[in-house]
Amino acid sequence: MWYDYYYSYYILVVPAILITLWAQVRMNSTFRRYSGVYSRLGKTGRDIAESILRQNGIYDVNVEHISGNLTDHYDPKNKKIRLSDAIYGSNSVAALGVAAHEAGHAVQHATGYSFLKLRNAIIPITNIGSNLALPLVILGMFINMYELVDLGIILFSFAVLFQVITLPVEFNASKRAIEALSSSYTMDEEELRGTKKVLTAAALTYVAALAVSLANLFRLLLVANSGRRRR
Repeated sequence: MWYDYYYSYYILVVPAILITLWAQVRMNSTFRRYSGVYSRLGKTGRDIAESILRQNGIYDVNVEHISGNLTDHYDPKNKKIRLSDAIYGSNSVAALGVAAHEAGHAVQHATGYSFLKLRNAIIPITNIGSNLALPLVILGMFINMYELVDLGIILFSFAVLFQVITLPVEFNASKRAIEALSSSYTMDEEELRGTKKVLTAAALTYVAALAVSLANLFRLLLVANSGRRRR
């Protein structure tokens, strides 16, 4: 049983982790490249985020600075778009794309985008599942109580579901960002191509995260089935 546990890890999970590392490297290199390409209009990440909010009639969301590297996010609870050091005051093509993407999340929230609502709804059980799933599986296998293993797998499945739902949320936010930047004539075609590359590279990191989650789920299912056959 333990042989299957570790064997399945190297067969299923390690390749997914390597894909994740590749996606992260690509994201960082693409971002660095287009951080050196500046918008012809000179607007900053903050300017773009605020502009997209106003275009969509959103006046109760604030844009503020947050320290760190690519720590950008939209906080739906406090209705704040937080932009990092490299985004908030920069007028690079990369910065404008990231800022527009976060504004896209704010627009999703304001318009009741269904996948965002669903993702927010399952966050509590996802957090529980992420913390308890693996301990329950290991304990269940150790004491030969596969009801605990099944419970752990079910809880972990919610974490995988969260990753699945995250994909349309992120893709849609990027789509909204590109449409906003294009329709407002904030960027020309060449600048938009650079922004699309940055957002596409960022999206790949979410795809890679899903691959890791799926690999771990398949691993748990494989080990659980193997253990049952040996009972």
